Amino acid sequence: MTLQPQTAVGTPQSRVDGRLKVTGQAPYAADHGPDDGVSNVRFAVVVDSSVGRGRITGFDTRAALAQPGVLTVIHHGNSPRLPYVDNPGSNNPQPGTRLRVFQDDRVLFFGQPVAVVVAETLETAQHAASLVGVTYAAEAPSTDLTRAPADEPASYARGDADNAWAQAPVRLDLSYRMARNHHNPMEPHATIARWDGDNLTLWDKTQWVVGGTQQEVAAVFGIPQQSVRVISPFVGGGFGSGLRAWPHTTIAALAARVTGQPVKLVLSRRQLYFGTGYRPAYTYALKVASDRRGQLTAMVHDVKSETSSYEKFTEAVLLPGQMLYSMPHVRQAYSTVPLDVNTPIWMRGPGFATGVHVIECALDELAHELRIDPIELRLRNEPGKDPSTGLPFSTRRLRECYTVGAREFGWHGRNPKPGVTRDGDWLIGTGMAAAVYDTGGFPAQAHVRLHADGTALVQAATSDMGPGTYTSMPQVAADALGLTMQTVTFRLGDSVMPPTGPHGGSTTMASVGTAIQLGSDQVRSQAITLAVNDSRSPLHGVRPEDVIVRKGRMHLKNDPTRGESYQQLLTRNQRPHLEAIGTYTGAVHDRFSMSAYGAVFAEVAVDARLGIVRLRRMLGVYDAGKIVNPKLADSQAIGGMVGGIGQALLEHTVTDPRDGRIANANLADYLVPVNADIPNLQAIYLNGNDPETNPLGVKGLGEITLVGVAPAIANAVFHATGRRLRDFPITAEALL
Repeated sequence: MTLQPQTAVGTPQSRVDGRLKVTGQAPYAADHGPDDGVSNVRFAVVVDSSVGRGRITGFDTRAALAQPGVLTVIHHGNSPRLPYVDNPGSNNPQPGTRLRVFQDDRVLFFGQPVAVVVAETLETAQHAASLVGVTYAAEAPSTDLTRAPADEPASYARGDADNAWAQAPVRLDLSYRMARNHHNPMEPHATIARWDGDNLTLWDKTQWVVGGTQQEVAAVFGIPQQSVRVISPFVGGGFGSGLRAWPHTTIAALAARVTGQPVKLVLSRRQLYFGTGYRPAYTYALKVASDRRGQLTAMVHDVKSETSSYEKFTEAVLLPGQMLYSMPHVRQAYSTVPLDVNTPIWMRGPGFATGVHVIECALDELAHELRIDPIELRLRNEPGKDPSTGLPFSTRRLRECYTVGAREFGWHGRNPKPGVTRDGDWLIGTGMAAAVYDTGGFPAQAHVRLHADGTALVQAATSDMGPGTYTSMPQVAADALGLTMQTVTFRLGDSVMPPTGPHGGSTTMASVGTAIQLGSDQVRSQAITLAVNDSRSPLHGVRPEDVIVRKGRMHLKNDPTRGESYQQLLTRNQRPHLEAIGTYTGAVHDRFSMSAYGAVFAEVAVDARLGIVRLRRMLGVYDAGKIVNPKLADSQAIGGMVGGIGQALLEHTVTDPRDGRIANANLADYLVPVNADIPNLQAIYLNGNDPETNPLGVKGLGEITLVGVAPAIANAVFHATGRRLRDFPITAEALL
């Protein structure tokens, strides 16, 4: 098939949904009302456990039920029994037993939902929830990652890493700790539930319309998947927190069934800290061995992370250590530590952000030990093929990332000696780190319909939490169909649309975008075939492969005067539309090692007396395949860098060990970067295309832009101060 001109893909298009968002017209989960078929909604407020472990011994709901407007208080003593059918599909991928709300008297973590109040107004429900009395037989919770026993580890090995480390001329034995991080999206998690007979409609904040919410809620209630419709047209930030259906979604549906009324449930900002997941805390011991020229010979990784007592959450924390650098000997052990906490979930850059953080800090330590420039050390250990699989790289342009980044950042003008560069009271330091994130793709479908008026409608059940899916997908469809973006409408966020995988893991463009391109190619091919077989068409009798489409007009690629529009063709043939389902089967990793890469450079200033760290500038250079929309890419890069700044310097969940209470469960005490913390952030994308990854040639950008940020900042802090900190985030107290 003839390749279409690329006039939309690769151009910096503004968000098609931008005006709706900035004017407050975009409906988020809690915003739906009568115009969407939700009327006479009732309000639900969750009562959370005030102990971290134990059993519920009693409820006193008399005061709550006496409040005017209160409909019911539901708890394990009066709740309908729910089937909780096993969901072996995507929504419950962690071994264990998911939390079963209001089904027994056990308390597994502080803040666990123990009851829900449903009332006619939100204020009434909130007040009544405060009046519900709950008594407990409390037990001391286990919340300390460093003291609780660990599960059996997952392991990886090649060579003899322990022996190689013991015999190496240069050895480092390092230990790192990474704090728990919470997603803190601007939109709180919310669900509106309405039953119509045996059919349930959910307006839900979700990053996984079908696999995340529809399948899970159907399994919980033991009803057919088709009996649950999930609607989620806009998501106000997610960062991974919406990748599964949390208990509040089940509670909303349960409350709606019990009351026979539509029910709205919105988690408070405080409840987000234990009502949804988080990036787990880690301890990470790393041994590094090299020769005196900096050639790595061995690494030994011993990793422990927190998980809940009822589910075992794991992520790809080991993968960077297996393939980022060339070395013959690697041994890894990764253990989860069951604690009395709620289950973690993936957070932007999952696994890789943690593994790369440690490895890149350790590489900087090794470079300082050997007095080798940190970039040169990395170049000396660049592999020619994937060390973990032996597969060739589809593309790996990390050397070019280093070269471009060093030139644009002014890296080689730095004084390599730490602690000597000053600007008044400020110590100045620069640091860098490599970044890698696995390139993947999930099965996805998209429906493409070309109307007789020359416009197109594209639909898929994906989400959009902010990367610009509403904009980038029409770019793909417009080029494949030969239309302008203005004549393509893209709809998403409804489970009645063709199914897609999760909206996360930098896979949406690769998965949904590919499905849209394949479906659009089919529709364009149908139109061209119709034209060349139509004796009334100017294109009658020509070879289909000689026809291209521009701005809705089919013509010979070598003779633009010979052709006709879609509108003319379909009208003449009395065809109201042409349509097709594009199907992408998912990424295949059996021929190539496929990843996105980056190099991150940071400059910090540290107050010599107060220990305050200020980021001055940051540059990221990325090998991310084809960039569909540079304007959206910059938005993704800046957002990823901001997240990495928080990981390095600010974000830290504090748990009270006495009862498991999260002490800083609010945005006043859990610090995230704000405008005053953000300096000049710049991203550069290598001009590229990786056709081995997917037909679009994209690698994904959302995750990779966070991955190398925290270690680059940590390495810059060392260069500024001469002090190496291995507990994160880096705080002023630690630098004093």
